Amino acid sequence: MEPEVLELESFLPYRLYRLADAVSREFSKIYRDRHGLTRPEWRTLSGLGQRGTMTATALGEQSAMHKTKVSRAVAELERRRWLTRTPDENDRRVEHLALTKAGLAAYREMVPLAKAFERQLLARLGTEERAAIVNGVAALEAKLTLG
Repeated sequence: MEPEVLELESFLPYRLYRLADAVSREFSKIYRDRHGLTRPEWRTLSGLGQRGTMTATALGEQSAMHKTKVSRAVAELERRRWLTRTPDENDRRVEHLALTKAGLAAYREMVPLAKAFERQLLARLGTEERAAIVNGVAALEAKLTLG
């Protein structure tokens, strides 16, 4: 009896990973060309832009980034003066991160570009395909408790 073979190209987790990576790389051209941001820097900027003040730990959880990537992104955004760190009053090991006016301006500039990218991405699909992917992703997120 032949051992069972896994065809990676048809394995859904692999396909989802490749799709997410391809979409992310395509979108990264926008924020890289506009502001010279890396993927972790963009995720940090957008997380703080959306949520306001956060700790690095909360930011890592929200963005699914490892703490070292968060740390490097925070350092770079701070170097650009797009982010500030404020020590927690009760626990000096904790810092609260927030965007500066310049960081918030960069975030606000990117919001319509991100929304336009999403519209253009979904426009590549028919109406039923759009509904299927949006609903399918939401269902998987809910079942995997990511949503």
